[in-house]
Amino acid sequence: MSFFPKIVFQYEVEEYLTKVFRNNELITALGTQEAEKKYQSLLSHLSHPPAFTTVRVNTHLASVKHVKKLLFEEIQKQFQGLCVPVLEHPKLQDILLIPVIGPRRDLKKHASEVIVGAQCGYAVLRGAHVYVPGILSTSRSVKAGDLVSVYSDIEGKCKRGAKEFDGVKVFLGNGISELSRSEIFSSSGQLKGLGIRMVEPVYLSPSFDNVLPSHLFLQNLPSVVVSHILNPQPGEKILDMCAAPGGKTTHLAALMHDQGEVIAMDKIANKIKKIKQNAELLQLNCIKAFCYDGTKALSVEKREDKQEGPPFLPESFDRILLDAPCSGMGQRPNMVYSSTLKEVTSYQPLQRKLFTVAVELLKPGGVLVYSTCTITLSENEEQVAWALKTFPCLQLHPQEPHIGGEGMQGAGLSLDQLKLLQRFDPSAVTLRGMDINSLQGSREDDLISLANKDCIGFFIAKFIKLNS
Repeated sequence: MSFFPKIVFQYEVEEYLTKVFRNNELITALGTQEAEKKYQSLLSHLSHPPAFTTVRVNTHLASVKHVKKLLFEEIQKQFQGLCVPVLEHPKLQDILLIPVIGPRRDLKKHASEVIVGAQCGYAVLRGAHVYVPGILSTSRSVKAGDLVSVYSDIEGKCKRGAKEFDGVKVFLGNGISELSRSEIFSSSGQLKGLGIRMVEPVYLSPSFDNVLPSHLFLQNLPSVVVSHILNPQPGEKILDMCAAPGGKTTHLAALMHDQGEVIAMDKIANKIKKIKQNAELLQLNCIKAFCYDGTKALSVEKREDKQEGPPFLPESFDRILLDAPCSGMGQRPNMVYSSTLKEVTSYQPLQRKLFTVAVELLKPGGVLVYSTCTITLSENEEQVAWALKTFPCLQLHPQEPHIGGEGMQGAGLSLDQLKLLQRFDPSAVTLRGMDINSLQGSREDDLISLANKDCIGFFIAKFIKLNS
């Protein structure tokens, strides 16, 4: 049941992806019809939000049971008494899952319209309200307190301040304007506060704006899985190579009970600032964040004894997480993917540079986890095949927990090797909506199973560096 149109790619990117998902290995294994059906299902899923909102509990400060109770009360307040469950995950014992109600097809559309940018629109579909910087256009007569229908300009063609917009727009739901049109587009400087408070979103998810900020971290389910697979231990020295915005960094620190050292690196100064803010908010002291290019993090010269930051000597880390920069095609919801083929194919060489540095920095016997939030073969299974061929010291290792599917065929890996990989593929489950009635009649086990599958597209590989 597709509520939104399938994700749209630039022509050359669509051609590229079609070849990926119709590769010879896949066609031989599944047959042409089944392979095509899976690919089309994936395109539909990508334009819709995941079926669950996932939050990670900061177990460093509070128990999951305590936070679950507080969160349930908050959701009841937000949803005006609607009884939506908060679920604990049996294999990921520091997350809570909230089912997303929707799409709600019976919402009335109003004459007053507000157009928001695509990124703002995607945030609304996952529970956010609309903030002023995200607003591109409003009807002429919008006043504070007006009920308005909110639409997303998915193609990026609406001019800021326009009084009407006839381009492609997607209905996101209804909200109450906190400001008048003249205040929103004030010439005295751009406002930053709340613009539209969503009261009837197409997809009903809780807003986490200032909700239990030191106890909860909004994170996609596979992103939580990654840190559990790295499995950092108290007292170890861990490297998070491409760490922003710090969700995985803070998770690693919490899993280590804030004992040891987590080095977080990112190239962009503002992102490092965000990591430090998150560490402070979650009261985690073992994190040290540095603005540094991961491809240059290996030192060939002797370091000074007191030097904390990069570059580092070979074999400095017990475990390394390389959550690599990627084409991001697994992110949901996304209705128009604007990157060119040149941009999409630029990630593989960068990932290999980072990976090569990571192998050098890892101690013998250490663990390297590689992950992306994309769906291509070139950034996922092909990278694994390349790594195993390039670095004889690396061995693929089973992942625990393993709740996604196995790797995708097409990169020449054996079936046994594919079983050791973890690919979260949203097309593994039928796209369907959830209303309050179907939710009440569902078994908890079935809901957890749905949450494991109907999430973002994601890939994880775990390697051990052999001693010899």
